[in-house]
Amino acid sequence: MTCWLAVAGNSAEEALVIAIDSDTPRIRSAFSTLGCAELELNEALELAANHGIEAIEIRALGGTVDLVSYFTERFGSPAGLAKVLEGSPVGVCAFNTSLRLVGATAQAKEEFLRYLPWAEAAGVRSLRVFDGGETADQSELAEASATLQWWRETAAREGFRAAMVIETHDFLALPDAIPRFLEIAPDCALIWDTHHTWRKGGQDPVETWKQVRRNTHHLHVKDSVSRPGPRLPYSYVQPGTGEFPMTALCSALGADGYGGIVSLEWERLWHQDLPPLSSALEAARRSGWWPGL
Repeated sequence: MTCWLAVAGNSAEEALVIAIDSDTPRIRSAFSTLGCAELELNEALELAANHGIEAIEIRALGGTVDLVSYFTERFGSPAGLAKVLEGSPVGVCAFNTSLRLVGATAQAKEEFLRYLPWAEAAGVRSLRVFDGGETADQSELAEASATLQWWRETAAREGFRAAMVIETHDFLALPDAIPRFLEIAPDCALIWDTHHTWRKGGQDPVETWKQVRRNTHHLHVKDSVSRPGPRLPYSYVQPGTGEFPMTALCSALGADGYGGIVSLEWERLWHQDLPPLSSALEAARRSGWWPGL
């Protein structure tokens, strides 16, 4: 298994011990920088530390989702980034890229590969990609499988240690799509967006967990109400004030001894009406909604 809380600077073997071989598996808290995209890296790490968060997944920094350009401008080289992260008590559990398995053009694959020197140097073992697609039909499943095969061959040839981790964002949010996908890609790693499969796919998170638990060591969580919002047929709300069945999900995770990442994906970059991430973190702690805090 790949390490999902890969603290920068640790070897793959050491990271494996952190995530899997603990005597007492426990949930690791994280958040996506999608909720604080305006911050610099040091500020995002400080925000996490101040709230007792163990890791961040990096989607945006300094107002941009072009992370490679950001890293180059701020740190000069992958070694420069690694040095900064080595000094932080907060880990980086993923770099969140924009690649989609369905619709992965040659240019999109090249953009994805630009992340690899930075991930390898910093010890970040998870590179998030989207599933893509809309129907989960045979043609989309075949295209997704072909992109995974391209990655397997590329990673083996180049000796990359990072893993491609697929978020259940598009076709994988549809009912019954996950089991069909896992039939053709049984060993793939997933980031389970619990809200997407529930709100978009209409699936009970407890039932979805049964489908994804063997492949999942990283979850996205958020809360919403069914009231239409400016951009969506529902509205995101502060953690613990909406309709997402978090108590049932936590019970299912606890029953299985889940010891991976639970990450708050506060989508403020896309939904500017949301309050600051710090407010969402405080709300989650006050309500006891988030099992990682």
